[in-house]
Amino acid sequence: MGLTVAITGPTGDIGRALLRQVDSSPEVDRVIGMARRPFNPADLGLEKTEYRQGDILDEDSLAGLVEGTDVLVHLAFIILGGREETQRINLEGTRNVFQAATSAGLRRFIYTSSVAAYGFHEDNPQPLTEDVVPKGTDEFYYSAQKAELERELHRMVDGSEVDAYVFRPCIVAGHDALTLITAMLEQLQLGGRLPQLTDFLKSLPYVKPVLPDPGTPFQLVHHDDVAQALVAAITGRGEPGIYNLAGDGTISIADLASALGWYSVPVPTAAVEVTADLITRIPFAPAELSWIHAGRVPVVMETQKAREKLGWEPAYDTQETLADTVEAARDQGLV
Repeated sequence: MGLTVAITGPTGDIGRALLRQVDSSPEVDRVIGMARRPFNPADLGLEKTEYRQGDILDEDSLAGLVEGTDVLVHLAFIILGGREETQRINLEGTRNVFQAATSAGLRRFIYTSSVAAYGFHEDNPQPLTEDVVPKGTDEFYYSAQKAELERELHRMVDGSEVDAYVFRPCIVAGHDALTLITAMLEQLQLGGRLPQLTDFLKSLPYVKPVLPDPGTPFQLVHHDDVAQALVAAITGRGEPGIYNLAGDGTISIADLASALGWYSVPVPTAAVEVTADLITRIPFAPAELSWIHAGRVPVVMETQKAREKLGWEPAYDTQETLADTVEAARDQGLV
C-alpha cells in the first residue's frame, strides 16, 4: 500500500504547492490536510486529498490527524503577526505537533524551519551550510522562534525511531506565495506609525512607494521547488537531517523595487543597525517591524546537500522566482 500523508497548514505559501505535488505522487495513496478554515480539495483538482478541520493548539485534533498516518508534514506557522499571537500558535502549537509526531509511531516527520533560524549575526559564515548551529536573533521574534523550535525538535526526536527531516528554506515566493509582497506593503504602512523612521522618505518627490536598500543580498526559493524537496522527504529519498533550500543567485531590495516598478534609496547598513536597535527600544512598537533585522547582514545559504542527498533540482532561480511573484501580485491587484 501507498503512504498516508498528513499536512498541517495545507493552504499556506508552501501548502498549496505541496498538495498538488504529493496528491499526484504514485507513492502516496491518501493525503489529509488539516486547517482551521475549510477548503475544498476538488476545487484545487486534488483527488487523493481530504480536508479535516482542526487546530494545532488542540491536542485531540492532532491525535486524530496522526492516527493511521505514515508521514506528518508540519507547515502551519504565522509569519507576520504580533508577539503574543505568534508565541501561542508558533511555539505552543508546534510543540504539540512535535509531541504528536514522536508519540504516534510515524515513519517520517517533516518540519519546515527557515533560514531565519540561523539568526542575523556578523560572525555567520558565508555561505551558510547546514552544519552551522542555528542561534536565531532574539530581537526578531520569527528568527528566535524558529531557532528555539529546531533545538526542541532535536531533543524530542533524539533516541526516537521517527525519521525527522528539517528544511530551512530562504524567502518562499512564487505565484501562490505573495507574503514577500504583502510584507513589504505592511512594512510601508507600519513605518508610518514611526514617523522618525520615514520622514526622509516622505520628503522625496515620488508618488510610487520607496524602499530603503542597504544592499544586503538575499535569496528566494519558489514554492514548487520547496514542495519538490518535501515530496522527496515524504517518500523517503535521501537521509533524515537538515537541508537548506534556495534558488540560485541573489537579489537586493533595489532589485525587488525595480521589479515592482517602485523606487529604492541606497542606505548604509549602519542606518539599518541604528533603526533596528531603535525599534527594539521603542515600547509597544509593532512586532512586525522586527523584520528589519533581516536586512542587517547577508544570510546566503549553500544548497549542495539537498542536491546531492535528495536529488533536488530547483526549476527556478531567484530572479525567475521574483518575476513569477511580481506577475501574480499584479494579476491580483496588489501592486
